[in-house]
Amino acid sequence: MIHIKSKEEIELMRHSALLVSQTLSEVAAMLKPGLNTSSIDKFIGTYIADQGGVPSFLNYHGYPFNSCISVNDVVVHGFPNSRELQEGDIISVDIGIYKNGFHGDHAYTFMIGKPAQETIDLVRITKESLYKGIEKAISGSRIGDIAFAIQDHTERKHGYGVVRELVGHGLGRQMHEEPQVPNYGRRGTGPKLKDGMVLAIEPMINLGTREVFTEADGWTVRTKDGKPSVHFEHDVCIAKGKADILSNYAPIEAAEKKNPNLFSDY
Repeated sequence: MIHIKSKEEIELMRHSALLVSQTLSEVAAMLKPGLNTSSIDKFIGTYIADQGGVPSFLNYHGYPFNSCISVNDVVVHGFPNSRELQEGDIISVDIGIYKNGFHGDHAYTFMIGKPAQETIDLVRITKESLYKGIEKAISGSRIGDIAFAIQDHTERKHGYGVVRELVGHGLGRQMHEEPQVPNYGRRGTGPKLKDGMVLAIEPMINLGTREVFTEADGWTVRTKDGKPSVHFEHDVCIAKGKADILSNYAPIEAAEKKNPNLFSDY
C-alpha cells in the first residue's frame, strides 16, 4: 500500500531528513586517512541520540550498527569495522534517523584523497543521475520514468553497471514502504506518482559489471568484479511541476569542500 502524506506529516519527515543531512555533514568534517569506520559509526550513534533521534538501521532485521558504511567495492550495507581509511578510497555513508514518528534515510559517497580518474567520474555521474531521476519525480509521472532517467544517464550513456538486486523505496512511518523505486526500467511504467508520496531515490552504480554478491554476514553487498561502486540517496516528496527534496546536500558539500582530506573538485 502506498501512503500519501499530509502537509504536516511531510514537514515532520523534512525534519528527520534534514537531521540525516546534518549528521552526514558532521561525518564529512571528520573523514581522513587512518580513521576506521567503526569509530565513524560510534560517532553517528552518539550524534543522533544527542539530537533526540533514534538510528533507523540499528537492529533493523538484526542489523547490528547505527549506519551502513561501504568502502570501494562494497555497494551498500557495509559493516563498520577496524579497517582504516586510505588515500584513494571512496566511502558511502548511509544513515537513517527516526524522529517524531517518521524516518529520514539518505546517503552520500565521499572520496578520501584523490582516487583514480575513472572513480572520480563514476562519483560525479552517479550523483548527476540522482538528480536526473528527481527531475521525473513529479505528479503524473510514473516510477518507470525515474528509473529510466537514472539508467539512461549511467548505463546507456556511460556503460556503468546498474545494480538490479537493490532499489529505492517509499519512506514514512516505516523505513521501507511501497513503492519500490528501481534504478532501471522503462518510461511510462510502474505506479503513477501523486502529490504527497515520499520516495528515497538511491542510484547504486558500479564501475564495471552490474553483478553483485552478498557476503556470509548476510548484509555486505559487493561488486562481483571487485571494482568500485557509488551510492547517493535523497528523500523526495512528489509535487506538481518540481519535486520537493526533503534532504539537503548543501551542508554536506560545504563540509566536504572544507575538509582537505576529501576530494570534492568534480
